[in-house]
Amino acid sequence: MDVTVVRETREGETRVAMVPELVGKLTALGYTVRVEPGAGDAAGFTDADYEAAGASIDPDAITGASVVLAVQPLPVDVVRRLPEGTTTISFLPVNQQQSLVADLRDIKVTSFAVELVPRISRAQSMDALSSQALVAGYRCAVVAAGLLRRFFPLNMTAAGTVPPADVVVLGAGVAGLQAIATAKRLGAVVKAYDVRAAAAEEIRSMGAQAIDLDLETLEGAGGYAREMTEDRAARQRELLTPYIAAADALITTAAVPGRTAPVLVTREMVEQMGPGSVVVDLAAESGGNVEGSQPGEVVRIGRATVWGGANVPAQMPGPASRLYAQNLVNLVTLMTADGAFAPDFDDEIVAGACVTHGGRILHEPTRQALEGPSQ
Repeated sequence: MDVTVVRETREGETRVAMVPELVGKLTALGYTVRVEPGAGDAAGFTDADYEAAGASIDPDAITGASVVLAVQPLPVDVVRRLPEGTTTISFLPVNQQQSLVADLRDIKVTSFAVELVPRISRAQSMDALSSQALVAGYRCAVVAAGLLRRFFPLNMTAAGTVPPADVVVLGAGVAGLQAIATAKRLGAVVKAYDVRAAAAEEIRSMGAQAIDLDLETLEGAGGYAREMTEDRAARQRELLTPYIAAADALITTAAVPGRTAPVLVTREMVEQMGPGSVVVDLAAESGGNVEGSQPGEVVRIGRATVWGGANVPAQMPGPASRLYAQNLVNLVTLMTADGAFAPDFDDEIVAGACVTHGGRILHEPTRQALEGPSQ
């Protein structure tokens, strides 16, 4: 069985689906690992690194591939060259890639979307959303510190005292908690808010102050928040306004895969922030938590500099690739039996992550969107 690692072609994508240090994990399972030339260059891994780890560099690696590992969904022209029965494992946003899903079905390719891995304890080591959110959360805090033209930490000197920066973080999932932890390590005074009741204790565990708005909590499935009514959203924005107005830096991280990010902060709220303030919107690519933020751009709103995130994990490709590659190794290991790739579709993780198999769409919401309700 061959495992093929492709070279990413999407603009701005610098990650790679497998790193040299983990190639041995796959060969130990009985796989031959083939890597497209230059696959790891943007992440700092050379072809020679892969060869030293036991992989082969092959310009035609995709030809006759058994299992294809990628970060982004494979381009349509590549999918149409895959042999029937090939397996692909990558991010695959099914709502935005329905025509690609139809091609995968028609060509009888088995496809797994890593963002569909169930959020259960047994699957934590395969949770690519969490591993990449960790990278993004760290990056957000570093970006905020870099854009803010003042110190994050308190400094007491003979020339006087420089007070610490005030940072507010909205959203306390994996990315938000990492942003909190990083801002705290840099010395800022951090306050954070999340609509989930359990998040307050997690915020405090990071050394930050949990903002209590005395509003109904919104616990949802899979550890995510459920959607709020417009009345509650308006009241939340009203209560958050003084915290945001007083902040030197605001970091927003609230997002749910496959859904438009909630607008937590209006333009008017940002306009109340002080001169030189900074806003970092991690969710800009999925609609934005901050009204007026633009993915991949830095804009001015009032007196604040607003940075919109776009494929933020790819801005730290080395660690992001290592974490993602480990997720894939764990997933492939789960689906390997007696030296062969043999996914057990009775397994909750395998079934949950599978989009297409044997000429059928197994992910039911996507199947209904493309084929309509079952008769």
